[in-house]
Amino acid sequence: MRAAVVTAFGGPEVVEIVEVEVPEPGARQVRIKVAAAALNPVDAGVRAGVFGGAGKRLGLGWDVAGTVDAAGVATGWNVGDQVVALAYGPAKSLGTHADYVVVDADAVAAAPASVDVAHAATLPLNALTAVQALDLLGLAAGQSLVVTGAAGAVGGYGVQLAVHRGLSVTALARETDEELVRSLGAARFVPDAVAAGSVDGVLDAALLGETALEWVRDGGAFVGVIPGAQPASVRGVRTGAVEVAADGARLAELAALVDEGVLTLRVAETYALDEAAKAHARLAEGGLRGRLVLQP
Repeated sequence: MRAAVVTAFGGPEVVEIVEVEVPEPGARQVRIKVAAAALNPVDAGVRAGVFGGAGKRLGLGWDVAGTVDAAGVATGWNVGDQVVALAYGPAKSLGTHADYVVVDADAVAAAPASVDVAHAATLPLNALTAVQALDLLGLAAGQSLVVTGAAGAVGGYGVQLAVHRGLSVTALARETDEELVRSLGAARFVPDAVAAGSVDGVLDAALLGETALEWVRDGGAFVGVIPGAQPASVRGVRTGAVEVAADGARLAELAALVDEGVLTLRVAETYALDEAAKAHARLAEGGLRGRLVLQP
């Protein structure tokens, strides 16, 4: 089968398409025939060496939508099932940017029925990151939340999931994205800042750090999206950062929210698997409102 990998760190030009053996699922694993796989900033980080792994072959891709092609024992999945999954890990030898991928059965969920595979492939990594970040924040219905980077993938899901939980959401994004983030359900929009100490929590998808921490009231909560990079606690504000975890049961809940119209899936452009390097170059250009998706 074909797989997108890197064997040296650098820019988009280091992404290679190689021929490798089709992986076999073990016990409590399934093999998915990939129909679509999103390209995320974390893939650019792997490519650039942010997560280490020098001298190794590193597979790219975390998100997948496709069809169960083979299943080990005790999986609960059948060949032919339409699924989505998160293949967690920055230093794996094969990722989802391939013709086939093997994942743990408990990382898999039935694909949302109301969208095509390209859109379904944008769900796992970013929506799980957003919902797990909201869990860390621990805010209750009626409390106030600022989501930074609200027009991005994690931020956009964060806005919609927070509104669904009954939070009062202020979205921070570029002025040109006001219509978009308001369409996601944000009650308020700001292009730059909010008053110091004025909100119960911040989901910091834009990596503003200490700047955004100042907006949280004493005793509130702040959660970032890069593990270990959150600012230190001040004024009794709880600070943390989400490290996404594969969770098929939670992913199934998110897929149901897609079918209920609660979550909006956004695809910017699609590319063939053989165009993976071209897709990385497009990602590096920025300005996307939605994910790039590879389709073998």
